[in-house]
This record gives sequence, C-alpha cells and structure tokens, in this order.
Amino acid sequence: MSRTATAEAAARAEASAGAAARTGRSAERPLAELGAAAARQAARRRPIRDLKLPEGRKIAVNFTLDFDAMLLRRLLEEPWGQKAKGEFGGRVGIWRILDMFDAEDVKVTLFTPGRICELYPDALHRAVAAGHELADHMWQHEVPEDPATEAAHLSRAVAALEAIAGSKITGTRSSHSPALLRENGIVYNSFTSATYRPFVEYDAQGANPILQLPFHYALDDAMYFSFGWLDTPNAAQRIMDVDEVFEIWWAAFEQQYRTGGYVNFLLHPFVSGHAMRVDMLQRLIQRMKTLPGVWFPTCATLADHILTTHSLDAAEA
Repeated sequence: MSRTATAEAAARAEASAGAAARTGRSAERPLAELGAAAARQAARRRPIRDLKLPEGRKIAVNFTLDFDAMLLRRLLEEPWGQKAKGEFGGRVGIWRILDMFDAEDVKVTLFTPGRICELYPDALHRAVAAGHELADHMWQHEVPEDPATEAAHLSRAVAALEAIAGSKITGTRSSHSPALLRENGIVYNSFTSATYRPFVEYDAQGANPILQLPFHYALDDAMYFSFGWLDTPNAAQRIMDVDEVFEIWWAAFEQQYRTGGYVNFLLHPFVSGHAMRVDMLQRLIQRMKTLPGVWFPTCATLADHILTTHSLDAAEA
C-alpha cells in the first residue's frame, strides 16, 4: 500500500469520527487528539529567525513545475482522456512553458518523478541546458509504505535525475521521510502548505531538520484549470478564465511584495502548458518585473541562500 492509499484511509477514518460525534458519541477524545496533533506539528515546524533575502531583493518568487505527465493519472486508474492530458504535458506543454520562461529569463524548478527520465528525457535535457533545476518528485509519483522499497525508489529517482542534470539533486516535493531525504543529499522539500514563508521542519522525533519551501493551493494551476482533477465530480469543477486567475495570482503576489515575503507558484505542464495559460503566465511575470526588488530564483538557489546565511539550528523553538 502506498502513502496515497494510507492518506485516503485516514480521511475515511476522520469522516467516521466526525459522524460518530454527530450521532451523539463524545467528541472530547477526537478534539483532544486533534489538539495534541496540532501541538506536535507546531513543535516540528519552526520559523527561521530574521529571514533575509539578498541585498536589494524584496520578494522571492519560485515558479515550480510538477512534471509528472500521466504518472499520477495511471496510479489513480483514471480514464484514458485524463491520461492523454498528461501526455500533452510531456509532448507539448513542457516545451511551450519552458520557451516562455526562457524568453523572460526566469529560472524554474522541475519537480520530476524519476520515471519521467525514461519517458521524456529530451525535455529534461532541454531544461537543464537552459539553466533550470531538476528536483525529485518520487520515482513514479508515490511513496511506498515499505521502508526498503521507499529507499530504493528515492535512490533510483535521484540517480536518474542526476544522470541528466549532471549535478547533485538537492530538492524534493514528496512525503519521503526526512532522514531518508538527508541520507540522499536532499536539503529542502516543497511539500506543505503549513505556512507561507520558508521554515525548518523536523521529524516526529525532533531530529533530521530539513528546509521547507511551502506552496499554497491558491497558487496551484490545477485548482483553476483542470476538469476532473483527482476524480472530483462534475459539480466540483471550475474551469476559470485566465484573466480571473491572473488577478487572483497578482493580488497574492502583491500582498507578499508589500510585506517583503515569498510566493511559490505550483504549475503542471499538462495544465498550464496550453497556449492561453502560457500567455497569462508571461503577462504575470512581466507585470512583476515592473516592481523593484523581485527575485526569481530556482528553489535550489533560494535554499542555498537560506542555508548559507541561516543555520537550521537558529530556527525558533
């Protein structure tokens, strides 16, 4: 069983607990457990004191691509039409979106399952040649429950990506254990919406700190543009006009710009690789550039800056 299935089971258990409370059984125990879990998570996730960007930079903007093509569609056994969307991302979308980022001289991070190195190697070589970062996104978009299999998946994915990148892979977007990530040379993760600024995350034992570069689903293209996302029913669909999404994303960026912050846009080539959406992203970047102090690093570049200027031990307890 993968952690995806485990998460689904946990969701069902949570729903069952909620139903029990509504039918008159005591809600005190679930609430106590929730409070304890919240306290544990707060202890694990610690802000970085006095986080500062390079001189003259007011905001860091990460553009990240989850380049999983059809892999998740296959794991979820979705219909052929959904799988074809993923293939579009590998054959067309990734090329369009990289061309746009290159035209704007913006470097991005491609969170890429190791299997994609076999399926779309030319696209990855093209990204590396242009100076973009490759980072781990699991072997085939799942983290196995068995520890030995998990370790094999991660080492295999990192090796495949490093063979194309020609350099060390230092980042991931995954639920791999922090200890295993550190063993494989991974120094940062981007797999949570727990807060809005980079922070340090520890494992359940308070060890193995790793830098987290959080994203938010309000800045995830699939929330706006992907019909049938994760097998959601038709009534839950929302295919939005690109100009509406432009305004939402600009407002999010502008708010963080005013406060001197951080934004992490999560894009999928099979979603944002369509022509109108590529054009919208280009307009968004061009408008950002009209303001002084906007920095467009890769996740690795940002992580290197943070880890060079701030000790993980300096995170607030």
